[in-house]
Parts: sequence; C-alpha cells; structure tokens
Amino acid sequence: MLDVIGLTSAEEALYRCLLQLTTARPDELVHRLDWPRARVVEQVEALRAKGLVQLTDDDPDAPLYPTAPDVALGATLLRRQEDLEAARHRVTQLAEEYRAGLRRHHVDHLVEVIRGGRALRDRLREEQNSAREEVLWFCRANPLAMAGPENVEEFDALARGVSYRAIYERDLLLEPGALADLAKGVAAGEQARVLDRLPVRLAIVDARTAICPLVPDRDGGEPSAAVIGRSQLLDALLALFESHWRVATRLRLDDPLPGAATVHRRATGDDAAADGYRPDADEARLLSLFVAGVPDKSIASQLGVSRRTVQRRLADLMDAAGVDTRPGLAFQVARRGWL
Repeated sequence: MLDVIGLTSAEEALYRCLLQLTTARPDELVHRLDWPRARVVEQVEALRAKGLVQLTDDDPDAPLYPTAPDVALGATLLRRQEDLEAARHRVTQLAEEYRAGLRRHHVDHLVEVIRGGRALRDRLREEQNSAREEVLWFCRANPLAMAGPENVEEFDALARGVSYRAIYERDLLLEPGALADLAKGVAAGEQARVLDRLPVRLAIVDARTAICPLVPDRDGGEPSAAVIGRSQLLDALLALFESHWRVATRLRLDDPLPGAATVHRRATGDDAAADGYRPDADEARLLSLFVAGVPDKSIASQLGVSRRTVQRRLADLMDAAGVDTRPGLAFQVARRGWL
C-alpha cells in the first residue's frame, strides 16, 4: 500500500524487519529475510535516502536503526495529498467543461434526471465534495433522500472554506433533534435562516449546478430530481433562492447555551422603551427561535431550560421593547434590528 508514496514492497519489508529488531547489522537482516546480501545493501541504501534508516557510523557493517516513519514520510504524504486535491479540482473543472460543451451542442444535456433515493444521496455528496465556493440549500420538512445528520460532507466542505447558506422550513425545526443538529452546522460556519414555507427542495453548488426534485412530495413514490447546469433556468433558481434569503429570519444557534443560573436584565419604565437597549447573546438566540415561529416547548428543549423559563424571558424582552403582546415583540425585534 505504501507504494503510492514511493516506498516499494521490498523496502517496506526490510523496514518492518528492522522495526521488529529495533537495531540490526546487515548480516542479521540477510539471515532474517533470507535475501542475498547485495539486495539487503541495495534496500538499506534506498531507505537511507528516504530518511527511514540511519547508521551509527560510516562502516557499512555498522548497526542500523529505523527512524520515525511519520517524520520521514510526513512531507511526502502532505505533497501527495496536495497533488490529489489539485487533481480533483482539475477533474471537476474538466467535467464542467465537458458538460458545458454538451449543453452548447445538445440541449437535451441541459437537464440530467436521476432517480431513486440512493442515487440522489450519492449525487448530493458528489456535488458537495466538489464544491469550492458556496452551497445553497432549501431544506423542507421530511427530507426525501438525506436527513441532516447524514450530511457529513457539509462539515468537510466548511472545513476547507466553502460557504453554506441554508433556509429551513419552520416545520423541519419541530422534528426531534432537528434544532440540535442544526446548531452543529451553524457552529461549524453555516449561515442558517428560516421561513414558514419553502416552494421546493433545492441545492445549488458554486452557482454552476442545481439539484431540484421533479415530483411533488404529496405524490409519493420513488424520488427523482433534475440536475441543472449553467443556463437561464439555473439563473432563475439562484434568483429564487436570493429572494427567499432576503426575507428569511436569521437563526442564532451558534452562541453559548445559557446556564440555569444566568441572570437576565429586566428593563422597566423609560429604560424599557429606550432604543439603545440591545439583547445579549442568550436573548438573541431565544429571539431568533421565537421570531422563526418555534413553539415554546421546542425553544426550551433547544436552550436546555424549562418552558416556564422561556415564557419568563420572553416577558422580560416584551418589557424591554415596551410592548405587552408577542406580535408586538416580533414587530419591535424587526424594527430595532435586534437580530
């Protein structure tokens, strides 16, 4: 297996033998491996050149010592990883050029149809692994092919600098574990917003490829989706996403969870109506869930507090905003730019 980084099977066999012995003279290796001396000397020199073996002195019959493989081979591994990453990026470019050529000359290649949940999951993973700039999501309730916890590719992409913007349907946030899973994505760098309803399920990668289901959810049956390349149709889907992003409510799930002993400010009188009041990080997180329409019980579960605590803190915030109703609080949150 190590031949991929330039270590032959014979070199690996001699190195492993030396690891077992800790130290050995060439004659001992000849006996142990049952190799001709010339072959042992040749492999020892090859390993010395790669930094995996050292001699105690210049005597060719001096004892040999193995060196740490991660030190000797680490730089080679890093270069190979960089080369593979560059090659993968180049293959992605070539594939896009190939598809673009097909689309220019054959209109039927503009939209590719994929069928089946597994095929759809595989394509979503493939597109995310090839992403270099930004991934956009419309995330509706009751996922068809890939639930949030299954999408480990997002964390890999975020780690290499890809931007993620996702809009979630409010009903999805009510599913068990959904808020906790969403919080992990936000903590890793995802930008998340929420709307009461989304028109379609949608994923767009690097403004070059969109994946959109073809059959409405209510029709059931095997899922199918269109993979759409660069075209006016893709431009329309990008515009659709941006129009919903502008009106969606930001979710604040990346702030630290409030502890049970957290003391919250209670503004009254003139201070309550003061425009200078700003919610702290815990209050902003609570308000983002409240404005998104998440029920008190789900907010309490997400924040790790009781439902009564949520209700009390919302009452404090209504005092701070100078209102006595929840709709009034939502209006003031928007007017004052608290989120």
